[in-house]
Amino acid sequence: MPSAAQLPGFRRRFRITPSSAQVLTEVEDDYHCMSVLVKHDGVVAKEIIPMMHRAPWTTCPGAVEQLILAFSGVALSDFPAQSGKMENCTHLYDLALLAGKHAFDRAESVYDILVADPVDGKRVAEIYRNGECLISWVESGFKIVESALLEGARLDTLRPGIENLKPAQLEAARLLRWGNMIAHGRSIPMEQQSDASRMPPNCFTFQPQRAAIAKRIGAVYDFSNGTRQPLERSENI
Repeated sequence: MPSAAQLPGFRRRFRITPSSAQVLTEVEDDYHCMSVLVKHDGVVAKEIIPMMHRAPWTTCPGAVEQLILAFSGVALSDFPAQSGKMENCTHLYDLALLAGKHAFDRAESVYDILVADPVDGKRVAEIYRNGECLISWVESGFKIVESALLEGARLDTLRPGIENLKPAQLEAARLLRWGNMIAHGRSIPMEQQSDASRMPPNCFTFQPQRAAIAKRIGAVYDFSNGTRQPLERSENI
């Protein structure tokens, strides 16, 4: 199959910008545009500043305070051990984890995730870091059917299968897995994905007390049409 870059589909970009005493992480894709600024003293997160520039549900902004409570005062090295991802916005949570891991990097990093719309039931998925392709696979029905590393694995049970990867590949596989799952939304009519009460309780909005009142909002962009790329400076940032 051709590269995902040659086909229409889902696009997601993470940008990690470390600097003295703080690190900024950002993500934008078809449905989301968010950022997390972590200010630290070299050991502990002194201030967490999450922002939702574009979110798909009316209840999503409430997750900002949840993330502040989860990570404020926590040692950067202990970020991965924080529990409660499902009670947080999972996108903000992942941005916080990236901030903790890359706070002392010497340069900015950009991850680009490209997931093609299905062709004969198969999606090509690729992840690049600073322009270098780290992992690619072909997925069908949530199963990876072609991959140099992970053929035969399923997206919904992928975690045990990637723990033995090298650190750079492990991070990339986690980000690509989640991006590939979100990409399935492109093939589901909006009216069929706009009832939060039908969703499993796997994020802040989909907890039962909020799912019952959540309403679908927010612009949906198709970055694969070539008009602009995620995280280009726009009205969202």
